[in-house]
Amino acid sequence: MEDDPINFQQAMKSSNSQKWIEAMNEEYKSIQDNKVWELVPLPVGTKPIGCKWIFKTKRDSNGNVERYKARLVAKGFTQKEGIDFKETFSLVSTKDSFRIIMALVAHYDLELYQMDVKTAFLNGDIDETIYMVQPENFVSEDSKNMVCKLTKSIYGLKQASRQWYFKFHQIIVSYGFEANLMDECVYHKFSGSKYIFLVLYVDDILLATNDISILHDTKRFLSKHFETKGLGDASFVLGIQIHRDRSRGILGLSQRTYIDKVLQRYGMQNSKPGDTPVAKGDKFSLN
Repeated sequence: MEDDPINFQQAMKSSNSQKWIEAMNEEYKSIQDNKVWELVPLPVGTKPIGCKWIFKTKRDSNGNVERYKARLVAKGFTQKEGIDFKETFSLVSTKDSFRIIMALVAHYDLELYQMDVKTAFLNGDIDETIYMVQPENFVSEDSKNMVCKLTKSIYGLKQASRQWYFKFHQIIVSYGFEANLMDECVYHKFSGSKYIFLVLYVDDILLATNDISILHDTKRFLSKHFETKGLGDASFVLGIQIHRDRSRGILGLSQRTYIDKVLQRYGMQNSKPGDTPVAKGDKFSLN
């Protein structure tokens, strides 16, 4: 299994170089579609921040390749507080909230649907004026002396996650959803006896509902405002496998793929599995 390349040069030398080129082209198209920047001459006395390509092979719950993904990220570590950004704190749903929603899904036999927002951070607006160098492999001869003046947020900026959350919150609330008081990345909407829960974890969305029509309406609304990808009935979320038997009212969560990966990392893949997390008689020490 080939490791993901750590930079552009390594990606071009990879046996999957064509896949990475296609992934970069797809990412660049999303950037253009979202009008993330405009090319301008660099103002005198201004220093642009850098950017780089990040490459990642996305795999399913069985470890099979689903897609090759390239992400253009700004080198946000060079940003200066008060000039390039002001606030960075962003909310994210907790694992406890996820487990509670899963318990409700099992108890009330709810529909459970998964989708994600493509290039989510590119939807966020920015208030600051930020200049960035052009990405490798996408600089034309005519524009080689130009820089990118950002008009939207981009991955890697210190404020990117925060701006994306504000954009999503503004739009989903306009559709009648309310944020949970304890976890503001969990939303709910009621319409008579119908109800739906929405869990947002960065760009991953879970929808749990007791009514198919409200599910379809919500999916259409989200797809109208963002470029989304429907992933069907949720079965693998945030590295967690969801095992469900609706006829028996059973829902289980597992991280077998992650556990296998950790065991392999430490050369313990042939270890004998245990029936329980802790064996009877085991003694623990603070030292």
